[in-house]
Amino acid sequence: MAEHHKHGEMDVTVQEKTFDGFMKWVVRGGIITIAVLIFMALVNS
Repeated sequence: MAEHHKHGEMDVTVQEKTFDGFMKWVVRGGIITIAVLIFMALVNS
């Protein structure tokens, strides 16, 4: 049978680094998208 670990014992450093990298890309992508939309609105008027 599989061993069951207690809550909080698993090493999650890799998952935390992956999530941090994902969040950085999401924030950067959102900022770039908003900047492009503002630029398009200014150029089109």
